[in-house]
Amino acid sequence: MHVPDGFLDAPTSVATAAVAVVAVGASLRGARRELDDRTAPLAGLVAVFIFAAQMLNFPVGVGTSGHLIGATLAAVLVGPWTATLCMTVVLTVQALLFADGGVSALGTNIVLMGVVAVWVGYGVFRLVLALLPRILASVSAAAGVGALLSVPASALAFVGLYAVGGATPLPLGAMAAAMGGWHLVIGLGEAAITLLAVSSILAARPDLVHGAAGRLPTLELRTTAVSA
Repeated sequence: MHVPDGFLDAPTSVATAAVAVVAVGASLRGARRELDDRTAPLAGLVAVFIFAAQMLNFPVGVGTSGHLIGATLAAVLVGPWTATLCMTVVLTVQALLFADGGVSALGTNIVLMGVVAVWVGYGVFRLVLALLPRILASVSAAAGVGALLSVPASALAFVGLYAVGGATPLPLGAMAAAMGGWHLVIGLGEAAITLLAVSSILAARPDLVHGAAGRLPTLELRTTAVSA
């Protein structure tokens, strides 16, 4: 999924960089409403997990590769605005220090994985969650569905960018088939990992899961009168 240097032409790369700057700026404001003293450490752990998961790449043909993204997992755990920031940090470190994704394509990668994957995954999560019973198990199930669809959505968004500004002689049809098909398979793995991770955290500390807000059981304090 990491787009290398020279895969898209300069105008497309500049345009996606501009979109990425706007998205990150908006996320810096939005994350203030999502983070507090309890959830800030979790955001750091989420970024570390995503960094490790994205280092495992799978070749999918026509000069491209795929990997787990972790965008929906981050959005459900710490909120979509914070998730966009986490993805931006991970992608920037990967591009600058590990040559995973081109520096000139950093804006493109942020748009694909930090914006499209995060917000498509979170949007599907909220939609599915609204249709399920108001229990904690529904949060995990909805997160899995969101993760499943976020991966091919990001891949197809890349295909759309390539159709507009592709700079390499690769057949668009073959790329679309490879990216869409393989990333749907990768999405199944991401859905399973997301469901298990969210379920584990819900079992231990449901109060830390952003997507579980409003579904936590409420405690009632009752007092009994003691007669003299």
